[in-house]
Amino acid sequence: MTQLVRIGNSQGIRIPKPLIKQAHLEGKELKLQLVNGGLLITPENGVREGWKEAIEQTISAQGHESLDDEWLDFPLDSDDELDW
Repeated sequence: MTQLVRIGNSQGIRIPKPLIKQAHLEGKELKLQLVNGGLLITPENGVREGWKEAIEQTISAQGHESLDDEWLDFPLDSDDELDW
């Protein structure tokens, strides 16, 4: 259990270290949300955090995507002939 503590003109909470480790909050910016009359604290993930690793894992598991070579040299003078 924790309590609000005064920090200058504001208030804050002290989160026990074991909870910080379990929730993977250490060294991260935190996102606060009001949920059902309570407060949800989650780590703020970067917009593309982890994408590079996920793509590398997919490529190593499935290989590179094959290219559609027939479309690479397709002339795009107009889209009149294309069916949408």
